[in-house]
Amino acid sequence: MEPEEALRRLGGAAMTRQVQAQGASEAAIRSAVRKGSVQRVERGVLSLPGADTALVAAVKARSLLTCASAASRYGLWLLHEPAEPHYWQSNGRRTAKCISHRLSLSQPRPNEPYVALPDVLLHALLCLPPLESLVMVESAYIRGDIGLGYLRRHLLGNRGGQAREVLARVDRGAGSLLETLARVLFRDAGIRTETQVWIDGVGTVDFLLEGFLIVELDGIAFHLEPRQFKKDRRRDNEATRQGMLVLRFFYDDVVYAPEKMLRHVREVLLRGPARLWSK
Repeated sequence: MEPEEALRRLGGAAMTRQVQAQGASEAAIRSAVRKGSVQRVERGVLSLPGADTALVAAVKARSLLTCASAASRYGLWLLHEPAEPHYWQSNGRRTAKCISHRLSLSQPRPNEPYVALPDVLLHALLCLPPLESLVMVESAYIRGDIGLGYLRRHLLGNRGGQAREVLARVDRGAGSLLETLARVLFRDAGIRTETQVWIDGVGTVDFLLEGFLIVELDGIAFHLEPRQFKKDRRRDNEATRQGMLVLRFFYDDVVYAPEKMLRHVREVLLRGPARLWSK
């Protein structure tokens, strides 16, 4: 196998011995380095030109990406980008300016320099604040990529207590990171919260609070297309006609000003449902 193809299979960066294990000879590697199609990052480390810098750094550290640093590899929701890389390290070597994970892996590592999805989630549950690990687990669970039972079986003992509490809050009713954040916020405030509710004449709404307040979330890709904008407003009008109230919030409201959003929701709930006046 050509070293370029071996590196592609290994995620773009790898130890020289890993490239050789894929079938690339030392002579082929030297030739590829001379041509510039392969870069010798340092002794024992190779990469493709333009390889992901995070992956290259992990290989240089003789480590695997995990936890929040591996979230994007599996398309997981992530509330905050980590300030320092999260590495799984098994060789006793410590890397400066990283968060080191040393929990034994529950599954064999993939070819690429990051751990398997179940271990990414287990490390997140034991490392990150509850809300941050919740969104990662929930995104994988909703897609059907992980079972909660699998995670629970690997979270026994006192150390896994908080992690098990996070798993108890995982729900299939979210269609986005924003919906998970808002659901947790509303339920923690003691508000009766239904998710993805079908209302005749209106359609499916993100939330129905206390049976009468509809809350819709408009994410970063807000519906600015005129046809969709009109459709959303007609849905709101129909909900109001049926005696329900509607509030809409944006990404910034949910992520950066949740307490203000909750205060607005509480103010409307205190007023009670809308009254339908007949002639």
